[in-house]
Amino acid sequence: MASLPSVVVKEQELRTVTQQLVVGAFSPSVLLRVSRRLGLLDERDLRVSEEPVPSSPAQFRALIDGDLDAALTSPDNVVAYRFAPDNPLGETADARIVAAIDRGLGLGLYARPGIASADALRGATVGVDVAGSGFAFGLYALLESLGLDRGDYHVVALGSTPRRLEALLAGRCDATMLNAGNELRAEDAGSVRLARLVDVCSPYLGTVLATVGDRRRPLADALADALREAADAILAGKADEVAAEEAATALKLPDALAARYVERLKDPEEGLVAGGTADLEAMRTIVGLRRRYTPAPADGPDPLATALDPSRGLVDPPTATRA
Repeated sequence: MASLPSVVVKEQELRTVTQQLVVGAFSPSVLLRVSRRLGLLDERDLRVSEEPVPSSPAQFRALIDGDLDAALTSPDNVVAYRFAPDNPLGETADARIVAAIDRGLGLGLYARPGIASADALRGATVGVDVAGSGFAFGLYALLESLGLDRGDYHVVALGSTPRRLEALLAGRCDATMLNAGNELRAEDAGSVRLARLVDVCSPYLGTVLATVGDRRRPLADALADALREAADAILAGKADEVAAEEAATALKLPDALAARYVERLKDPEEGLVAGGTADLEAMRTIVGLRRRYTPAPADGPDPLATALDPSRGLVDPPTATRA
């Protein structure tokens, strides 16, 4: 067979490169893996690689620098790095929510084995990603609901959810926020969930697909469509076996816990978001938590006062129009 002209080869190589998308995530995404198994990425000619990130500041540093093309992250992180100049990086960027993914996937306050009540957390050490992040705000709200004020416990930054799970089971913290399969491993090891976030802060969004700027936006939109289609298949009960297999492999869950994880994906309160819409009420919960625990500066305007105005660009128009 005659070889292709060099210009054609170069065009094909360029197209292959531009169809590659690097996504940063705290915990392995079962939804992404189901999308791949169902052929939804191939249908869109997407080659998606997932990179673990150690913390939300590291994730957004990589997004801003272009080392990551998109992120599976907390919506609060998008709020912080779009509007709040006092975020851990000390800079803001054109961070946007492309699609809503889930409502927390079991997100709750977990105590280390041996602690079974909130009373035991007085004077205890609680682990967070960083002190000024969305899951930390949720933790503060849950502890308040259990009768503990901020001065009743010590906060330590431990990074991503898998790292916090490791620290919890090793005794380096007494309690933390866990979800996305990490909480199932904690329960299996003897940890107790003291409170569910959705019982205190509802409606809630746990994970969104986000980008910074327009550099890889078309591919992020294509990925969002694939994830929505995969989520709809899971919610309809059409991908249980695939989802369980991927959960067992990606999250290192035994079969029984993988089955529980799949049921959690389908849970109407804590599971996947049908249609991928970042609904306004859930975003009000997210912004409200940040405003509650990081009050506006006394000598200047509140940077979050109009964060949910559609003209501010927090949620991309393609997602907003599906609301």
